[in-house]
Amino acid sequence: MITRLRDLTTQWTAAVPVLAVVLLALTWGRDLPGAVVAVVTLVLAGAVLAAVHHAEVIAHRVGEPFGSLVLAVAVTVIEVALIVTLMADGGDKSATLARDTVFAAVMITCNGIVGICLLAGALRHRVAVFNPEGTGAALATVATLATLSLVLPTFTTTKRGPEFSTAQLTFAALASLVLYGLFVATQTVRHRDYFLPITRKGEVIDAEHAEGPSNRAALISVGLLGLALVGVVGLAKGVSPTIESGVENAGMPHAVVGVIIALLVLLPETIAALRATRRDRVQTSLNLALGSAMASIGLTIPAVAVASVWLSGPLVLGLGPTHMVLLALTVVVGTLTVVPGRATPLQGGVHLVLFAAYLELAVTP
Repeated sequence: MITRLRDLTTQWTAAVPVLAVVLLALTWGRDLPGAVVAVVTLVLAGAVLAAVHHAEVIAHRVGEPFGSLVLAVAVTVIEVALIVTLMADGGDKSATLARDTVFAAVMITCNGIVGICLLAGALRHRVAVFNPEGTGAALATVATLATLSLVLPTFTTTKRGPEFSTAQLTFAALASLVLYGLFVATQTVRHRDYFLPITRKGEVIDAEHAEGPSNRAALISVGLLGLALVGVVGLAKGVSPTIESGVENAGMPHAVVGVIIALLVLLPETIAALRATRRDRVQTSLNLALGSAMASIGLTIPAVAVASVWLSGPLVLGLGPTHMVLLALTVVVGTLTVVPGRATPLQGGVHLVLFAAYLELAVTP
């Protein structure tokens, strides 16, 4: 019976990514009727679950923290491609697209995913435990990248408006790549043990006891993960006109569309992080959340810097006062959460309230 269920799981997780890409090819650039939107949404949900499955297969094969890095980078690379594609379409709304998407990713990961994982972990295991050295390094890198890329443009004077000059944008892009590269080297090579799950006694868990998948199975999952993520991001863009019309009909700001799309794109990481929390691997959940925030900034800013060479129109990166306050509060609260290396349901609740405040202010600014 168990073998049969495993075979069924393998079959649908292999079929859905292919179906998602085929459906994406059939619907790309077309106005979709309501019935087709419903089908696309169902396939999108299946692709999210398939992506989580294949990410966990890869993570089991390569071990932590490489597994968390694979999913975070894969999602972000495709997300960056989506941002650049949408910016190439032009229009006044594309000027703030990169800023809105990156900031949404930061708030979703640093407050939404972190909050729900800490809350679930603390409720299930009384206290959620993690490694403060690795988590603190990740949070410090996210805070630095966010400040350099999203806060400073509001205060620079070389160019009018919350924009960087060419030299400033080049520096921000290079700094983002350098910091992200240093973090990856620290996480995977020099101080890998700082990013591994720990026991209640603080002992590092370097490997799972269950036998890992074969190289062939891991390579197949790599390919299917790529197809699933392409399907997730592409189908999310396909349903975005329906989402956009719904947002406009509800009288909400256009920025809400970016938040909804970001929530859809980050669903694989959210589900993977929650599954890790259920296994009492909170460190893995934090690696996914903060790694995704870092990759979103560290890869998006250089990409849009290069794209701005041929894209027309302004590139607005600076946050407004309300969002800067939320970012500052997120960094302060995150620091206080990380320092002890353990969290109660209160810390998870605080992060979730911050995330709810972000959503509320996105809907009613």
